Amino acid sequence: MGVSLKPVGEQVMVITGADSGIGLATARLAARRGARLVLNSRNEPELARIGAELRRQYDAQVEWHCADVADVQGMLETAEVAIRAFGRIDSWINNAGVSIYGMIEDVPLDDARRVFETNYWGTVNGSLAALPYLKANGGALINVGSILSDTYVPLQGHYTASKHAVMGFTDALRLELMHQKAPVSVTLVKPGAIDTPYPQHAANYMDAEPRHPHPVYVPEVVARAILHCAAHPRRSVTVGGGGRLMALMGKDAPAAQDVMGQGMFAQQKRHDTPDIPHHNALWEPPARTGRVRGDQPGYIMKHSAYTAATLHPVRTGLALAGAALGYAIATGAAGGLLRRGRTLVDTLRGGDGMSDDDVDVQVRAQPAYAAPMPEATIVVREEVYVLDDAALGDRYTP
Repeated sequence: MGVSLKPVGEQVMVITGADSGIGLATARLAARRGARLVLNSRNEPELARIGAELRRQYDAQVEWHCADVADVQGMLETAEVAIRAFGRIDSWINNAGVSIYGMIEDVPLDDARRVFETNYWGTVNGSLAALPYLKANGGALINVGSILSDTYVPLQGHYTASKHAVMGFTDALRLELMHQKAPVSVTLVKPGAIDTPYPQHAANYMDAEPRHPHPVYVPEVVARAILHCAAHPRRSVTVGGGGRLMALMGKDAPAAQDVMGQGMFAQQKRHDTPDIPHHNALWEPPARTGRVRGDQPGYIMKHSAYTAATLHPVRTGLALAGAALGYAIATGAAGGLLRRGRTLVDTLRGGDGMSDDDVDVQVRAQPAYAAPMPEATIVVREEVYVLDDAALGDRYTP
């Protein structure tokens, strides 16, 4: 794109929907890395609590403004807070979103319009508020879409349509800014299923509480991707190999996706407990905010090797080395190396000064391939054949 972006630690960053889920995870990680922040949501007390937490824990410079992203004036005021406090905006992250679960025929049209007011028009309002400042000094505009920007599932039809609209708007805006030679990077981040309070905050017209279909990832995977795009121009990034596989199916094998989609009716409903707290956030801010994680049952993926490889293509060899090491561990061949007390990350890092945040290693009992594999094959290997996650500090015990 020819756009130069500052390191995260030197940035002034605005984050909408910052009081829970992906927005809160991104705010915490950005504060830890030294960014100056302006947080936005509809919940003033929660914003104040989070701001105080970030100031205390990270000595961060944080301001906030309570406003609904569907309100144009509220977004203009949020931008003004950033300018008054810090003099500029380097990255603006349109993250706020709401959803509805239910058959399209069962969803009231007022609720469906509200989804678009937040997800689509909220993105438009935030973008238009940020652009004068980003164009003046350069910066990144990051819109949080979804894998449902690229594909579709039942029971979330209006949400899917809104995220398709976000992608269309983002791509068209990028072209116009390129035509103007504006120094602005425009990125669409497309998360897969993420363990946030999203299902508990959605309006629900099903006969059961909602849940995500697997695989599901921790919100910090998305936060790392967002901050990478704030410092490195990217057109788009899909978070999670499982979501990427769904998108590929929807594009290249829609008939197969239609068949697989039938399973989504059951996979998006949970019956493990009848007493899950539910706080519809469609029209009012939910009472239960301030939480990064949701109540998703089952295993939650801590890393995405696919996403790490796409964000760090030079390090794709590292991911393949991890696959080779996993095979060696599974066959007992690497025991001598790791018994000397080195962690998996130590072994693969090789002393090159790589940040812990940049390391994404997954151990898999499959041999490495000598040549790069097709993208879909990498996705399947990540999401289906993973035996264990190698967390920082883990040591191998034979």
